[in-house]
Amino acid sequence: MKLTTFSYRNREHLGLFIQDQIFPLHAISNTLPNNMTTFLQGGESMMQAAQQIEQEIKEGQHQAHAVPVEEATLLAPVPRPNSFRDAYAFRQHVATSRRNRGLEMIPEFDEFPVFYFSNHLAIAGPGNIDCMPKHFEQMDFELEVAVVINKQGRNIAAAEADSYIAGYMIMNDLSARKLQMEEMKLNLGPAKGKDFATAIGPWLVTKDELEPYKTTAAAGHIGDAYQLEMICLVNGKEVSRGNFADMNWTFAEVIERISYGVDIYPGDLIGSGTVGTGCFLELNGTGKLNDPNYATQWLEPGDTVTMKVTGLGTLENTVHLTNN
Repeated sequence: MKLTTFSYRNREHLGLFIQDQIFPLHAISNTLPNNMTTFLQGGESMMQAAQQIEQEIKEGQHQAHAVPVEEATLLAPVPRPNSFRDAYAFRQHVATSRRNRGLEMIPEFDEFPVFYFSNHLAIAGPGNIDCMPKHFEQMDFELEVAVVINKQGRNIAAAEADSYIAGYMIMNDLSARKLQMEEMKLNLGPAKGKDFATAIGPWLVTKDELEPYKTTAAAGHIGDAYQLEMICLVNGKEVSRGNFADMNWTFAEVIERISYGVDIYPGDLIGSGTVGTGCFLELNGTGKLNDPNYATQWLEPGDTVTMKVTGLGTLENTVHLTNN
């Protein structure tokens, strides 16, 4: 299924995206909620009820409720997550970024997955994103995939952790690199450089839709893995290409780490971290290393970032300058 949060006639709804139409679930069955938060809290029973409606739609039912996608505004599929953690799971990105700064690969990367908390109240969907002037001081995109949880758990083993995932989305973790680098000198991790906007979307794709792309996790790792090509374009020009299968630490292993000694809850959002080549910081560093005259690139006001991931769709955002 492709689950979407959308606005239609100035109201927010939860729906199914099927063949360029959106079907509001609550309008079809008042036993289903009209928001993603309550839906995720319902766990597997909600998923099964939505799957039944999806099947009925594919059989030709409920057409009276269909909303053409061009008449709706797609919002973040999970507009109000309980929390937001972003992992650091692609070894290529970590190793290349460290090499570009003249640093050896840190051995702890291969010992356990790491993550940081970011702002769960600064989540955007497709469309325009307003940013402050300091955000445009070396503004960057980050090409990622995110999951959302729909079952409460604690001390979850990696072998069981995939069952806690409701589905997958594209994620663009916008980053103000000048702010980030200034504050990380104080050894507290990214804060103001990351807390202003993270885009997810265009919809939440359930695991059954990704079965055709399933592959084997990296040697020595546990959990679901998928061959999904990841591409980022800025103003229509390709700048990044990677693959979700190159994620060294799986989401299952990240969830095991996250849930050690703490509960995770339905509605918790988790990012994969940046795929190799998946940001200007890495690309600029590599370019400068190979050619001192390399012209670095950062996002500018009015730039459009388009991310495409096999099976997950296309997430497009335009960044704008604001003073408010």
